[in-house]
Amino acid sequence: MAGQGLAAGFLQVPAVTRAYTTACVLTTAAVQLELLSPFQLYFNPHLVFRKFQVWRLITTFLFFGPLGFGFFFNMLFVFRYCRMLEEGSFRGRKADFVFMFLFGGVLMTLLGFLGSLFFLGQALMAMLVYVWSRRSPQVRVNFFGLLNFQAPFLPWALMGFSMLLGNSVLTDLLGIVVGHIYYFLEDVFPNQPGGKRLLLTPGFLW
Repeated sequence: MAGQGLAAGFLQVPAVTRAYTTACVLTTAAVQLELLSPFQLYFNPHLVFRKFQVWRLITTFLFFGPLGFGFFFNMLFVFRYCRMLEEGSFRGRKADFVFMFLFGGVLMTLLGFLGSLFFLGQALMAMLVYVWSRRSPQVRVNFFGLLNFQAPFLPWALMGFSMLLGNSVLTDLLGIVVGHIYYFLEDVFPNQPGGKRLLLTPGFLW
């Protein structure tokens, strides 16, 4: 009965959040079971465009490392803030939410290539947290019961904690930069004198 209740609760999670977190967990499980190797997942332009291993454009966002504290920490934040965005500012706007993923993914892939970053899931998580935090500036966040601060400070707190876990600062910074670009184009620029909305969701996503 408990398993059925858990399954029913998960099915109530918004579709995009459910699909992305499930894909991340299944990818990590496949690596843990040695069905896949991380070397088959990372972003490599040569293998993508010369060997047509196009799945790497997606799997680079799905692998968060081996099972351990770091993985569960990342999954917790991915699930929490992805869901809060989908149920909050993107409620009833699933196509716009998917387009945010696509916009962020393309930009991260281009910038990540310049910075020689091969796994970008953590950057995508940082982007989700950043966009949520800027849209929820008055919310107070309790960070593991240790710190209390306004939501806009959360991405920077996460970056500091990520450093303690031994992760690259560049990955978090990439997510923050791309998140800020999205937030500026979607929330700030359209409200400026002479501004307009530039990020228009393509029709094929509706």
